[in-house]
Amino acid sequence: MNKGFAATIGFFDGVHRGHRYLLKQLEELAAANDLSPIAVTFDCHPRTVVQKDFVPSLLTTQEEKLALLSEVFKGEVVVLPFTQELSALSAKDFMESVLRDKLNAKLLLMGYNHHFGHGGGTHEEYEAWGHETDIKVCLAEALSGEKVSSSRIRSLIGLGEMEKANEMLGYPYFLTGKVSEGRQIGRQIGFPTANLLTAEHKLLPVCGVYAVWVRMPDGTKKGGMLCIGHRPTVEENGKISVEVHIFDFSGNLYGESISIDFIGKLRDERHFDSLQSLQQQLTLDAVSVKEMIRRSK
Repeated sequence: MNKGFAATIGFFDGVHRGHRYLLKQLEELAAANDLSPIAVTFDCHPRTVVQKDFVPSLLTTQEEKLALLSEVFKGEVVVLPFTQELSALSAKDFMESVLRDKLNAKLLLMGYNHHFGHGGGTHEEYEAWGHETDIKVCLAEALSGEKVSSSRIRSLIGLGEMEKANEMLGYPYFLTGKVSEGRQIGRQIGFPTANLLTAEHKLLPVCGVYAVWVRMPDGTKKGGMLCIGHRPTVEENGKISVEVHIFDFSGNLYGESISIDFIGKLRDERHFDSLQSLQQQLTLDAVSVKEMIRRSK
């Protein structure tokens, strides 16, 4: 018979090393108290509801986040619709009406710097509200070393510092999307590319050239050279594109889904005077990218 749940709450964008450490503590605390672990998250970024002009740049889509949580967390994941009504609940009301009455939570593990509920509260206040609602409130231990947070990781990715971002995530940052047909200019200069349509609100690294691993539709993994940018040599006022040249591959991927795992950034995006100059630079880039891939094995 289920005696209730030990819960934690968070948006868990990226499911990074800090999140994983929190979830591990939750599993251990649940077992020690003869409870089942449960992670409570939301169907959208809370700021999109409380701040109408907020446009999120997310480390993971909802589908990606839930898949990562299922890999690292042994308990149940509950996704709550984040509504105006939910955002208006005080912490005490949320604990009472959602955690206690709907989810049968007996224990709440809070991240060391986490706040929830309209108006927030101090840890002492959360403990007091928990006492009033029959929920034991515990404070999680912080991950030792440099602070790991989703906002910090987003900043690093926005600067192209992929190695540091990957270290904080605990896995390579990735993009997944369908391959669409492009102008095939890359093919003309010996560097055919797959043009990737990425998910809305998924954070793109800063424009530049990157060493990557490409996870192919058949499950294999190939090295690649990825360019994110406005294609200044061949476009005027071009939209940002994501194009990957896959080494040792000559097939057709149109309409297929592939995933890109970032290894590191090689250089910034640049304008070249001619396609010949671009071709010469890409030839040099390919040598450097292949070396980055070799070192990442």
